[in-house]
Amino acid sequence: MLNDWRGHVARFLFQPESDQWLAWLRVGLGLGVTLYCVSLRADWNYLFAASGLISRDLTEAIVLRDSIMTPRLSWFSDLGHYAGLAENTTILVLSICLFCAGLLLMIGLFSRTAAVVAWLLHLCAVKSIGFMTYGVDNFTTIGLFYLMLAPLPDKYALDYRLRKLPEKDPRRHGFHRRVLQLHLCLVYFVAGLSKCLGKDWWDGSSMWRALTRPPFDVLSPETVASCGRLLPLVGISVCLIETSYPFLIWSRKTRVIWLTLVLTMHIGIGLTMGLYLFSLIMIVLNLAAFAPNLSTRFLERWRSWWGGNLEAVAALGNK
Repeated sequence: MLNDWRGHVARFLFQPESDQWLAWLRVGLGLGVTLYCVSLRADWNYLFAASGLISRDLTEAIVLRDSIMTPRLSWFSDLGHYAGLAENTTILVLSICLFCAGLLLMIGLFSRTAAVVAWLLHLCAVKSIGFMTYGVDNFTTIGLFYLMLAPLPDKYALDYRLRKLPEKDPRRHGFHRRVLQLHLCLVYFVAGLSKCLGKDWWDGSSMWRALTRPPFDVLSPETVASCGRLLPLVGISVCLIETSYPFLIWSRKTRVIWLTLVLTMHIGIGLTMGLYLFSLIMIVLNLAAFAPNLSTRFLERWRSWWGGNLEAVAALGNK
């Protein structure tokens, strides 16, 4: 009996998988990190400098109460100070490094190093401006952490083609993907359950506040008010979609339906609240965890395109 139980657990956790999920995660998170840097390009020093909008010293002092080992930007600013660099210069260099790490992840070059650098610098940035972070920052950090530990590079990465590395054990891919799946199930269930326990999501008041509160008021209050009767229905739908996620996402009979509902929900969040980056990251995590096979044709075309260009460059070099 015990051996049968262990066998079931082993098969569940280490089911052989292809590396398509990892390609989705790498490219999607690389795009997210790149867009994060671009969106803050004009305000990087204003947000992250010690004399910025909210003193970084205050935020980091709160972080230090939890753990002195939490990564933060002052680690790098202090190193820059010893090297004779102004703080603004150090912060600018860090933003460029984070941007380059995102680009390298997208093309799959120095994948492991880029993932580690992106995770570290993004975590430092998030922890140093804790008062101004929201869900996308946490989920990006989580995604980068999984990517950093995953069996990189995938066969669609430029690293794989240039270095001609052997394919990784499919059971390793299965394990890492399974942990990501379980994590998403826990996140959605807890989020949905917390919404169900209050009345605001049942009567539509939470939807009203979410859609009309600056800076998320993409739709005018008049437009939201004209759809007032739909707000309770939308709020209840969100509760049901999130709470039912861990129960209906596993079965092949309901996975496509529930994944479609979840992706539609996040697209709606992006369009109605302007949280485009949050929607992108959540869509990437869901596709990597539960629908990597949908990308087969796209990734194969991407791989063929890279292969054709590399062969053309090699031919020119030989001439």
